[in-house]
Amino acid sequence: MKKIFLLVLSLFVLNGCLPDDDDIRDISIEFLPIDSYEIPEEFHSGETYEITVGYTKPNDCYQFRDIFFAANGNERIVAVTNTIDNALNCDFSPVQDEATFNFLVNGFFDHYVFKLWQGRDNNGNDLYTIVEVPVVE
Repeated sequence: MKKIFLLVLSLFVLNGCLPDDDDIRDISIEFLPIDSYEIPEEFHSGETYEITVGYTKPNDCYQFRDIFFAANGNERIVAVTNTIDNALNCDFSPVQDEATFNFLVNGFFDHYVFKLWQGRDNNGNDLYTIVEVPVVE
């Protein structure tokens, strides 16, 4: 009898630990196109620079998550990621926002090429705004 009682009690405890359907959030992550940017016209080796990118959130369900940053040689791909909480009651007006990151210029390259993500074309190919910045002595 004690074993049956413990088994039934265990089932109730385990069932209480399972998430309810109401607790499951409809959250996703999305890249947003970069609308504007502030990048210096030239870099000096060994210096750190703030780079700011502007973007438009489709509504206030979008919350800044991170800057996606990928390096390949002297090229830097930059994109903005946002988390979208579709379970919220959102104001569906577009929201302008900015994100800033620090960029350390090392002595390996004489210039950097920033590829700022603009979205995708009809064939699904990534589109970029290209910004070249020389490194001066």
